[in-house]
Amino acid sequence: MPAYSLNVPVPSDVARLAAGLATECLTAEPREHHTMVLKRLGEAEDYRRLIGEVRDLLEGTGPIPARVEGVDTFEAPPSGQAPVAYLDVHSPGLMAVHEACCDIVDPFGQVLEGDEYEPHVTIARGGDAGQLRGRDAGPIDWEIERIDVWDAYHENVVESISLT
Repeated sequence: MPAYSLNVPVPSDVARLAAGLATECLTAEPREHHTMVLKRLGEAEDYRRLIGEVRDLLEGTGPIPARVEGVDTFEAPPSGQAPVAYLDVHSPGLMAVHEACCDIVDPFGQVLEGDEYEPHVTIARGGDAGQLRGRDAGPIDWEIERIDVWDAYHENVVESISLT
């Protein structure tokens, strides 16, 4: 059964920044697809009902301001290779939406979501990814205008929720 998540597409200048920083790593695995995970839905049989609830939750939200503010790392991620270098994204509005989505679907692990959720765009993981920590990156400001529903099994967007 497919696993679904709510993902925030990032503008091309943010994706270019992440890809460019990844080229500075010699042994880390670069991220190929740049988005931000907003909320994991898991292997929900009734994901369409959940998406309906999310649509209702987001109705009238309007675009959400976001800003890339630098590079940080997760030194001990809950899965996969460490460290994970990422673009740090500041967005109080996105944090509020994440918290509201956690009321609809329980947080996926205490380390990944809930109070520990940190908006970010992964640059690279493992190897020498840690060397990117503290790098100057940004600021890049943008407005989040949609949330995509990602099907991890088929690796594609199955629908989008407009915020405008």
